[in-house]
Amino acid sequence: MAIFISGKNPVRESIRAGQATKILAASRMAKDPLLAEASKAGLPIEFVDEGKLTSMAKAQNHQGILAICKEIRTYSLEEIISSCKNKPYPLLLILDGIEDPHNLGAILRSCDAFGIDGIIMKKRGEVQLNPTVAKVSTGAIHYVKTAVVSNLSAAIDTLKKNGFWIVSSDGSGTQSYSDVDYKCPICVVVGSEGFGISRLVLKNSDFVVKIPMVGHVNSLNASVATGILLSEVFLSRQK
Repeated sequence: MAIFISGKNPVRESIRAGQATKILAASRMAKDPLLAEASKAGLPIEFVDEGKLTSMAKAQNHQGILAICKEIRTYSLEEIISSCKNKPYPLLLILDGIEDPHNLGAILRSCDAFGIDGIIMKKRGEVQLNPTVAKVSTGAIHYVKTAVVSNLSAAIDTLKKNGFWIVSSDGSGTQSYSDVDYKCPICVVVGSEGFGISRLVLKNSDFVVKIPMVGHVNSLNASVATGILLSEVFLSRQK
């Protein structure tokens, strides 16, 4: 099933990633370089009125352009593991209960920025890959491999059998996130803001860490926490 992605940057990345199949644009975009890029890529371009764009994008801030894209591909857990098994330090991310599409979109951007090898998500109880996530990710959704699984605990068992260490970030942790040696195959786990990481996933983790904070608010937005954790893993491996 095709999806609609709106906004200049998300549309640009959908073209570059080879995911766009057609471009719809307002007449005011006629001389925009983005349409020239779409034309060069061999994509059909149709000019439509602003109302149709708003209706299809389900938002006012479409910036006058929309891409009709192929359905976002998901991968099996085995495919993701296989794609990074020859790397010295693979890095995966498990999301446990992320319900806000804006959080998921921002997380995808961080994953792309820090070279994450793949995301593992639940089939139920979690926001799925949709047009809002695609737009917020500003195109990162096309580059970050995502697996959707029925059971996170079973996925963790598979990861452990393939040499991954499981590092969960939770307020119950007694160890700082900066005290772990990340120079090995790692899978970071991040939970929802409201409920955190499920009990069974925490039980099956090799490390439960926390991000030290000194402010008055005792929790971080899930996407911000993810960015901090992935940055720490990335930087510690550069030393």
